[in-house]
Amino acid sequence: MKYIEIVAGSGSAETVAAIAEKVKAEDFRLGMIGEDGMQQMRMLVADNMVQSALDTLQNVLGAQPTARLVVLNVEVVLPKPAEEAGRSAKSASTAREALYQEVSKGARADSYFFLLVALSTVVAAIGLIENSVAVLIGAMVIAPLLGPNLALSLGTALADTQLMKRAAGTLLLGISFAVAISFLLGATWPDELHTPELLARTAAGWDSVALALASGTAAALSLTTGLSSVLVGVMVAVALLPPASAVGLLLGQGKPGLALGALLLLAINIVCVNLSSKLVFLVRDISPRTWLEKEKAKAAMRLYMVGWFLTLVMLMLVILARSRAGV
Repeated sequence: MKYIEIVAGSGSAETVAAIAEKVKAEDFRLGMIGEDGMQQMRMLVADNMVQSALDTLQNVLGAQPTARLVVLNVEVVLPKPAEEAGRSAKSASTAREALYQEVSKGARADSYFFLLVALSTVVAAIGLIENSVAVLIGAMVIAPLLGPNLALSLGTALADTQLMKRAAGTLLLGISFAVAISFLLGATWPDELHTPELLARTAAGWDSVALALASGTAAALSLTTGLSSVLVGVMVAVALLPPASAVGLLLGQGKPGLALGALLLLAINIVCVNLSSKLVFLVRDISPRTWLEKEKAKAAMRLYMVGWFLTLVMLMLVILARSRAGV
């Protein structure tokens, strides 16, 4: 459940009370009226009604420039509401605004992001060179490249062009930085690299497509339902850093043919994560608040989903061609 705190003009109290009744708030309270005529109000709302409450409140209070809405997490409610015991876990959801605030962090191309990319690239490269699964898992859990992918999908769902541009730019910079670091490691490594873990990143198959689609779906579901702990498993399953590191290492070793296989795996992971997460945002009805923005988001979603789907089909054709050629 969530506590929605509203600070608005005292004349809006009856309207806010009606909204609380509409969203079936478990509790609604009116606070004191300040000297400026603003009044604090609070309602206790179930997770699956938070988005409806926020949208309605924003529509009603939009004309008040000083009005504020604050959403607070609720750890425990005692005694337990009667309806909560029978409420399905499937009804849980994350409000659009909270989802945006969480996911948009992954689109920031700041020094912290590049530091994480550098650290995870070095860890992944060492794991590939030393053929250590445990070290590779450590690089996967850091997973700095998963954030920009999810931010790109959310930006499309909300028709947020700025978020899409930031996410795409951050993803491109992150991959380029990772490949550059691993290229230097590969070029300066004294021995030839041919470990099983490294070669495994050069063989993209149908299982790679299925794994990336399932993992991207799980990532988007974990965010929209508030089960963010699932993301750790997703980070390990749909690893973007190991294939990116493999591309750089193999290029540094002068093996462009094998590097192309690792690049294919990386492209499959990126495309599948974006395609599957967009489908989840669509099914979960993650969309803008206003009608005009929703129409723009629908058009953008159709365009980008077709683009990602066609890209996936092309990659699958490449996989088929490589398998027939025995590559």
